[in-house]
Amino acid sequence: MKADLIIPTYKPGEKFRKSLRRLAQQTRKPDRLIIINTEETFFPEDLPSLYEGMEVYHIEKKDFDHGKTRDYGASLSDADIIMFMTDDAIPKDQFLIENLLKSFENPSVSAAYGRQIADPKKNYIEYYTRIFNYPKESRIKTKEDLPTLGIKTFFCSNVCSAYRKEAYDALGGFIHKTIFNEDMIMASKMIEAGMSIAYAADAVVWHWHDYTAMEQLHRNFDLAVSQTDYGGLFLKVKSESEGVKMVLSTLKHLIRKKKIYLIPKYILDSGCKLIGYKLGRNYHRLPQWFIMKITMNPAYWES
Repeated sequence: MKADLIIPTYKPGEKFRKSLRRLAQQTRKPDRLIIINTEETFFPEDLPSLYEGMEVYHIEKKDFDHGKTRDYGASLSDADIIMFMTDDAIPKDQFLIENLLKSFENPSVSAAYGRQIADPKKNYIEYYTRIFNYPKESRIKTKEDLPTLGIKTFFCSNVCSAYRKEAYDALGGFIHKTIFNEDMIMASKMIEAGMSIAYAADAVVWHWHDYTAMEQLHRNFDLAVSQTDYGGLFLKVKSESEGVKMVLSTLKHLIRKKKIYLIPKYILDSGCKLIGYKLGRNYHRLPQWFIMKITMNPAYWES
């Protein structure tokens, strides 16, 4: 089974360097490592030396799109499995790719995604919410899980993911015009088509953000816009209930661990997430100038 790894980059830094070093140590290396880099000027010349055989393709910033850029990478591959990572995700160990690809031993699986973990010393709240969203138990999700899992049925993240190329191509690849969320859009299409999504808990990457409350608002606004624009299953299942479950679980955890001092920040962040999401779901009612103030991707609206 041939498997290629595609990573979009933009101003790649130390995390990407560390990722390349760990990818070079994998027990099962990708057959090809394809880098789609935005703006050649910002790509350090020494990076290819960290991974032998790396292929680098440069695009201009005006041409970047979350879905289109990754689909361009997919079009360069003739592998059975196409894998994706982001340039700020770092393999936890040398078994990442091996464990991710094991999911496809099940012929019903069309996509798989790995587990994301955060450093509790650097961002304790995100450390816990990662545990909530990425538990230690693997599972396979199908359309039958919609009544119980809701939107989590087609949760999938291109921070660390893989797709059976035949199924990916049959569904038209990643949507080309999307503000965000191309991974869950593809997963929702697969679920609707009767395919299965695997969560591979033993395929682990270090990955977290340090967003401010306002950045959380901007991000969730774009997330909701992507769901609203695509429609489909996103408009048929509720996602707010999952958010409430996570908030309550996190608050209980912070109290239990005697980290009450983190609660005000978490409540503020959660409130901004909810506001951003509600605004995004109703963006058609908002004036253009306001949308440009709260989006993380102004280029999406300008074009």
